[in-house]
Amino acid sequence: MQTITNGTYLAAELRLPTNWLDYTILGIYFVVVLGIGFAARRSVKTSLDFFLSGRSLPAWITGLAFISANLAATEILGMAANSAQYGVYTVHWYWIGAIPAMVFLGLVMMPFYYSSKVRSVPEMLLLRFDKWAHLLSSALFAFAAILISGVNLYALAIVVEALLGWPQWVAIVVAGAFVLAYITLGGLSSAIYNEVLQFFVILAALIPIVVLGLKKVGGWGGLTDKLTAEHGADFTTAWGGTGIGSDNPLGANWLTIVLGLGFVLSFGYWTTNFAEVQRALSAKNLSAAQRTPLIAAYPKIFIVFLVMIPGLTAAALIPGFGTEESGYQYNDAIPYLMEQLLPNGVLGIAVTGLLAAFMAGMAANVSSFNTVFTNDIWARYVEQGREDTYYVRFGRLITVIGVAASVGTAFLASSFSNIMSYLQTLFSFFNVPMFVVFIVGMFWRRASAKSGFWGLLAGTVAAMVNYFWIYKQGIVDIPSDQGANFVSAIVGFVAGAVVMVAVSLFTAPKPAEELQGLVYGTRSPGMSEAPAEGDDAWYRKPALLGWGAVILAAACYIPFSF
Repeated sequence: MQTITNGTYLAAELRLPTNWLDYTILGIYFVVVLGIGFAARRSVKTSLDFFLSGRSLPAWITGLAFISANLAATEILGMAANSAQYGVYTVHWYWIGAIPAMVFLGLVMMPFYYSSKVRSVPEMLLLRFDKWAHLLSSALFAFAAILISGVNLYALAIVVEALLGWPQWVAIVVAGAFVLAYITLGGLSSAIYNEVLQFFVILAALIPIVVLGLKKVGGWGGLTDKLTAEHGADFTTAWGGTGIGSDNPLGANWLTIVLGLGFVLSFGYWTTNFAEVQRALSAKNLSAAQRTPLIAAYPKIFIVFLVMIPGLTAAALIPGFGTEESGYQYNDAIPYLMEQLLPNGVLGIAVTGLLAAFMAGMAANVSSFNTVFTNDIWARYVEQGREDTYYVRFGRLITVIGVAASVGTAFLASSFSNIMSYLQTLFSFFNVPMFVVFIVGMFWRRASAKSGFWGLLAGTVAAMVNYFWIYKQGIVDIPSDQGANFVSAIVGFVAGAVVMVAVSLFTAPKPAEELQGLVYGTRSPGMSEAPAEGDDAWYRKPALLGWGAVILAAACYIPFSF
């Protein structure tokens, strides 16, 4: 999940002293990215190959792609900025705001997704509800995917302009062109294999910043001493000052953190966001599909340290970091440390890592957009029954249109003074209402076909009304945009659930035989799939991987809770 920071532009003095070595490393990366696209093109023979990699990939590949698709640079910069502003509160977005939902996706929801053989998340709503719920969810997802892809492009342009001096439009067009090239060539396989590469490039970029930053401030002990002296003891704890009625910079208490972030926003994002679920659907069998988010959960637990520590380090090195007096904004945390700490060569790896992260985030949204638009809108409602090669060609065409639209929404994002707030608000509008429809439909057999459409519509409208009218017009005093997003998520969830129940009580339920494999407690033939050779090993059991991740995340809270 992403978060909120103040400001949009990076400080002008952060221009990096890059040289030929740094640009050589960057050039090699772009060549490899295109090479992967050309290599993947040979495996694209059918629409299933193009949109879901032929459902042929091993779990470790899809697992790394799953976490890389989430690890966009908007998250890297945003979470580092969040840490510089709010301190250790950042861990909530990972340990309570990601891990439980990722485990729920793997253990509970993937058997339904994968066994039903759907090609997208909206298609699941078609099977469980009706075409109106399907069409609305497809349209909302496609719209949101382009907006979020544009945010990634615009954030990339801000960073590249500040660090390398490229004009924003040049950065937007160049990055968009490379993403377009490798997705158009190799489809989802190209995106996934590039995301695996990008995962390791991102780690190579962040680890030197963390190590050298800690060395500069005297290790973890020196870091916490400096931060406690300037910001107080709560700055280095996860739960300090979050009692109901207490004031804290986050503008949220433990209840809104647990319910708004830990349940509604988190589960809404991880379980219904097709940009993530698509990676699991491309796995070679049900066991691999279940293990995809569970494997991704383990690096997710520890990635928080790679983004949180740089933010804390910047706050310790510059008194008042993020204020006008300091000359830096919270967004400047990682670029500031790159400029201060990294020698040439390593600097090139760090810049390449940031670009890789932006491209991974954009590619995840573009590849999910072309799948939903082609299969769920065009093939379902416009051009039905055409030959398979037609849909592959159309998928490539709509990828071009999607990237062009992302470039347009990148410039739209420039009109918002706070792109991180913009991004988090989109999640509360589009992911949460879809999640409530899924969760009610999955666990309540009585939910009628018509309730899906009306629940989705009511949840989306209620979240928007809460944010734009109740919060923005000051009808209810909410301390921060972040707190408002938590509340909007809760409001959207409750409104969607209430409307679904009310509509279901006055309309007929679907016949029981049409719910097999779509409602918890029922099964479809695909859910009885025997594990492939080696998948029955004890260390590959989904339940063990899932509960192990939950226990490990809970244990990580201990040193930050006292």
